[in-house]
Amino acid sequence: QVRLRESGGALVQPGGSLRLSCVATGTIDDILAAAWYRQRPGKQRELLAALTYTGRTAYQDPAKGRFTISRGSAKNTIYLQMNRLKPEDTAVYYCNADVGTVPATGLGEYDYWGQGTQVTVSS
Repeated sequence: QVRLRESGGALVQPGGSLRLSCVATGTIDDILAAAWYRQRPGKQRELLAALTYTGRTAYQDPAKGRFTISRGSAKNTIYLQMNRLKPEDTAVYYCNADVGTVPATGLGEYDYWGQGTQVTVSS
């Protein structure tokens, strides 16, 4: 059974950085494409960044210029590097991935979701 496990969430001061990790377990297949979402308190979940099978990246406005989605050297790992964090970045961050052998199309809303990791930006 494919599972996604996020890690790296923490309490960080404004202006700081964090790197979130997402690892796919329970499968020998690679992460073909992935996205990071977040859900802020009282808000709906929102897409932040996506990485396609071909390596194309796409970012929504809250992430542009500050966040970077990337693959790890292990093909079952995805990262989200977050810089210049702001209090409004406080949220639960979710990994969403396409795991298998046939790449999905589109950006985000892939088949598999992690349980989330808490990021709190506060002084």
